[in-house]
Amino acid sequence: MALISSDRRRFPCDPWKLVEASHNPDDDGTMETLMALGNGHLGIRGSYTLGGSGVLPGTFINGFYETWDIKHAENAYGFARTGQRIVYVPDASNFTVSIDGEQLSLAESAVLEYRRSIDFATGIYECAVTWAARSGATVKTRVRRAVGFEARGLLGIDLVISADREVYADVVSAVVDRQDQPASDQALNDPRRPGRHADRILQPLSLEGADGTLNLAWETAASHQRVAVAVEHQINSDVQPFETVVAPDESTVRYVLAIEQGETFRLAKSVSYAVAGESAAEDRGEELAATAAAALISVDDIFADSTAHYRQYWDTADIVIGGEPELQQAVRWNLFQLAQATSRAGVSGIPAKGVTGSGYEGHYFWDQEIYLLPYLTYTNPQAARQVLESRHQMLPTARRRAAELSVDGALFAWRTINGLEASAYYAAGTAQFHIASAIAFAANRYEWATEDPTFQQEIGDDLLIETARMWVSLGFFGKDGMFHIHGVTGPDEYTAVVNDNLYTNVMARFNLRKAAAVKGRPDVTEREQQVWAQAAARMALPYDSHLGVFSQDADFMTLEPWDWATPREKYPLLLHFHPLVIYRHQVLKQADTVLAMFLQWQDFTAEEKQRAFDFYDPITTGDSTLSACVQGIMAAEVGYGHTALKHFTDAVFIDLDNTHANTIDGVHIASAGGIWSSLVCGFAGMRDQADMLHFDPRLPAGWDSLSFKLTVRGVLLSVVLVQDSITFSLAGGHDAGPLTVAVRGTTVELIPGDDAKVALEPAPVASPSIFPSAFPTTGIPIIGKGLS
Repeated sequence: MALISSDRRRFPCDPWKLVEASHNPDDDGTMETLMALGNGHLGIRGSYTLGGSGVLPGTFINGFYETWDIKHAENAYGFARTGQRIVYVPDASNFTVSIDGEQLSLAESAVLEYRRSIDFATGIYECAVTWAARSGATVKTRVRRAVGFEARGLLGIDLVISADREVYADVVSAVVDRQDQPASDQALNDPRRPGRHADRILQPLSLEGADGTLNLAWETAASHQRVAVAVEHQINSDVQPFETVVAPDESTVRYVLAIEQGETFRLAKSVSYAVAGESAAEDRGEELAATAAAALISVDDIFADSTAHYRQYWDTADIVIGGEPELQQAVRWNLFQLAQATSRAGVSGIPAKGVTGSGYEGHYFWDQEIYLLPYLTYTNPQAARQVLESRHQMLPTARRRAAELSVDGALFAWRTINGLEASAYYAAGTAQFHIASAIAFAANRYEWATEDPTFQQEIGDDLLIETARMWVSLGFFGKDGMFHIHGVTGPDEYTAVVNDNLYTNVMARFNLRKAAAVKGRPDVTEREQQVWAQAAARMALPYDSHLGVFSQDADFMTLEPWDWATPREKYPLLLHFHPLVIYRHQVLKQADTVLAMFLQWQDFTAEEKQRAFDFYDPITTGDSTLSACVQGIMAAEVGYGHTALKHFTDAVFIDLDNTHANTIDGVHIASAGGIWSSLVCGFAGMRDQADMLHFDPRLPAGWDSLSFKLTVRGVLLSVVLVQDSITFSLAGGHDAGPLTVAVRGTTVELIPGDDAKVALEPAPVASPSIFPSAFPTTGIPIIGKGLS
């Protein structure tokens, strides 16, 4: 059931905010995700912190994890040995407020007014509640919070209390170690949901506090990572803290005071986090706690920092849809989530849930290269480079993993935090070798789009070469003279460990081509590059001549069709059917062949793309949040405007409407990246990594306009699309060179300071493909019936 889009009284449409105007406890877990704050490094879930205990409240730091030994029911050589899981760091966002002896609570107290919001323009969360206290007073509370950007470990929280008569307030500010709090197992049988460690994780190192100040440090039990948190409290009166209590799992600062009628009590809570590796024997955490304390700044400065950051962010990253206010709000929420997941991540990966939750254990997947790096490359190139730097730093581990799986070069982990493979189910994990080509593809796109003068030599060539070596040793030249890659799983996890997965082969071909073109590497022989070129030229691409469609893999067209009478409540299939049941049917979790044709758009004809879309779209369940955005992009390209808009709308509301029923575990960040691509690559029809940027616009019929900006080779390209034209303008100084783009095959040279308007004819509407009858798999008459 829809959430945001179904109740506009509760969630009024504001183009720059997500607003909740009334409280429903049934949605608290989902709202904790939707109202979360983050900067790519530090994330705070959007729990109330005043008036409610929360469902999965907590704070996360990207890359702060614990390890454990994976126990396989039946072990085998090369299985992943060590699990990694993001852990809750001590949560400093907690308050309790008692008025005249009554602790204010959304569940127990009388609420007269309620309004909560997250402001995309400033990055500030606010929750304002008016309470009818049992003592007869009307009390107003407001909590605001924001994270830092100049200093990414900072959190600022502001609590304001007022009343219509004199009241006695008892206010407790707490830092809570939620990681070691008792919790039920959230995972159940859903691999998308996070688990919890059974043993204590955070071991206290240094716990100090006095006069409203806390300096605390812990270390993880197995990975030996350290985290410190420093907290300062400032109030707008001369009342001293009633008590400051320090303990391993909950440290508190308490204020007891009278609030006069007409007065406002303000408690400003400045928080600083610092993380580090294993400490020296003589350092019991005091140094790290001191580092955290030294970074503290005022809450007002943190709010100002957040506001300044988003002012700059939206200047270049905003995407504006004319005439569609509800879609505009949803798009900005998704773009806001992208900023929260990536802005200050530094040299690290991007977790599948960003820093909004512990879903998928905080691991990095191929999602970041295929779904997030297009957005980063064209809006924040430095952040894109840092993600690729983090992959480059994993090369030694990836080389060791390749050797373990008897291939050359580098094999990157399917899911990881520290570079080691953490996927215990190899069929839908390690077998997804295509992560190698995703990294190579993202590296090539970054270099193409930025012309970064040092990237190729420092990072790019290494990634291309080591992955090419893996591909050529994984595959083989068959008796037919073609190059085959067997025993792999493509993006569609409903078909696993197959031969010649089309997506894998197409992307490996790209990888091999680019590596074969690398020049000036003394460690690469001419013969080696010739082999790469031949493997690319002879890559096997399964094709079904009966249907006239590229086959998802060598055997896909021989599988039994899925029974589409399966009830809706049996989806997602992975939660209701054994993998072996799914694997033997023609049914897709997500776009696979269609995704290959989007990414390698130059390699397929318009007819091939349309027939592939017509065949695969109806058998794609959408059980993956990675699928709808890609289906929409390709629907737009092949000429199905209505279908494109439907897929886009489904994608843009995946989290806002909790359509996959797991938003509680964090934002689907890759899907949010797919929204950027849906608009830029789908409706504006942008394609890259060719001779120039290409545009083939497909603006939905009901939209007035679509506008966005791209950072390309050091200049800012503005694009405004309306129904009958597309206009480009190029920002840059006099030394900025021209930029050439193509619009439906027509070359346009852009000069800084001048607008270039190109008229557009209506895009053609496609007629669906007509396929020959499929080979029968059921209802075959018994041969020889009645014969002895």
